[in-house]
Amino acid sequence: MSYIYPIILSGGAGSRLWPLSRARFPKQLLNLYSDKSLIQETALRAVGPGFAKPSIICHSTHRFLIAEQMKAIGIEPENILLEPSGRNTAPAVAIAALTIVKKDPEGVLLVMPADHVISNQMALQEAILVAQNFADIGHLVTFGVQPRAPETGYGYIQAGPSLCEGKAFAVSRFVEKPDAATARRYVNAGDYYWNSGIFAFQARAYLAELARLEPEILSHCQIALNNGKTEAGGFRLEQAAFEACKSISIDYAVMEHTDKAAIVPVELGWSDIGSWAALWDTSAKDPEGNVVVGEVLHHNTRNSYLRSDGPLIAALGAEDLVVVASADAVLVAPKSAAQDVKVIIEQLERRQSDLQLVHLKIHHPWGWSERLNQDKSVQVNRISLNPGARLTLRGHDKSIGHLIVISGTAHISSTDHAFQLKENESCALSGTGHRLENMGDAPLCIIEIRL
Repeated sequence: MSYIYPIILSGGAGSRLWPLSRARFPKQLLNLYSDKSLIQETALRAVGPGFAKPSIICHSTHRFLIAEQMKAIGIEPENILLEPSGRNTAPAVAIAALTIVKKDPEGVLLVMPADHVISNQMALQEAILVAQNFADIGHLVTFGVQPRAPETGYGYIQAGPSLCEGKAFAVSRFVEKPDAATARRYVNAGDYYWNSGIFAFQARAYLAELARLEPEILSHCQIALNNGKTEAGGFRLEQAAFEACKSISIDYAVMEHTDKAAIVPVELGWSDIGSWAALWDTSAKDPEGNVVVGEVLHHNTRNSYLRSDGPLIAALGAEDLVVVASADAVLVAPKSAAQDVKVIIEQLERRQSDLQLVHLKIHHPWGWSERLNQDKSVQVNRISLNPGARLTLRGHDKSIGHLIVISGTAHISSTDHAFQLKENESCALSGTGHRLENMGDAPLCIIEIRL
């Protein structure tokens, strides 16, 4: 039997889960459903005998965050492939397939989006084995989720003739997100499944169909890979060639047109967490139907999603609401309007606000920084520097900065002097060119005050 190569797609921005999900720290990196992030949960679904190390495809701005999260769960990726910009799933998977087919022409790719919730892991493992058998004989397999309701937010797949005693079927057709009446008809028909976006196929089989159906995509991807370069945190694809690719999904580019498509139906306890309402639907609830996370008080409140990663939320008499607070923004919406968060994102973009891009706390290769206060006269930041890391403190000739060490020992140097600051010690710095370094074995935490 072939080896399975997990391919994790981590390209989305997750804007419908704002204010927690933001472009530079999207939903797949957040702990939304458990004590692990969605991408960590995804990677852990494909470990053990028969599985290779995963390849992860992401935007270059996320590479260090992803590497850090993989390290935290003991997984070393085979590759972190860096997209200069998003081109949807067909080119992304082509890049992964090109890297795998060189080392293992028989290898089966298991393509998984990084931002899904799957509660039935045993069912997934059983479905992977079925899919692998059909991938080994040339089928391009998609995983179809048994619909729980006439959901209008998902695409559907109609199963055709049985290929293996009801465990797998030929694909009759893919259909777009339906209206409510059509969705009810699909569910009642019994042969339609939600399109999970999870696939299994041989790398060479996918590339052969892509060459037949979208040869320009394959050509651009090959050039982007050939002209790419290894750098800190991953392998960067050549920008011009990759951005020349048509932006198109696997479904549109290949699966809707190939005669090799097969579907493996499975009940996964699956959700793509496309909105706060979807997260409410899949999360554990209290007796009143509320999902409560973080600092929250509520009374006479029902069927609501209440989450704070910042200030205390107090809810009175609320029903069917989403209330989500971060350190710098609060979202309040009926669950029925949860899909419309994109309207707020558009307004923020028109205002040229960075609230859709970054949090007050920003992760860096060297650690993280958090803006505590900023006005015209003073900026206060909290900085955590990883063991062995260093950074150059920002500033200009007329700036004056103060550093206060909260924990650890700071080594500070410039071209003409060097000194140490220990816990509860402080200093004033002016000008540029100061380097901060953590030579200890624990994070260094400081407060930076810039005047």
